[in-house]
Amino acid sequence: MSTDDAVTVTAAEFHRNVGVYQDIALTKPVTITKNGRERTVLLSAQEYARLKRRDRRVIAAGELSERQVDAIRNARVPDQYADLDKEI
Repeated sequence: MSTDDAVTVTAAEFHRNVGVYQDIALTKPVTITKNGRERTVLLSAQEYARLKRRDRRVIAAGELSERQVDAIRNARVPDQYADLDKEI
């Protein structure tokens, strides 16, 4: 689902045409505003499930394999991002 073509609608307009915006939400997000501010986003159930699957999963350090620990230990930041060290 692409957010490039997201639809924004006021809460009042959404309530007048719920079915229309439910249909639109099957293919793109529908942002619902209240008093000019983004308040909620309507997504398809499929897109919601996809996002939920991508939730971060926590792994305790003790659960990492030696291979994973070595990969972390040997990881290097690419030179093109070296300037980001100034941000820290």
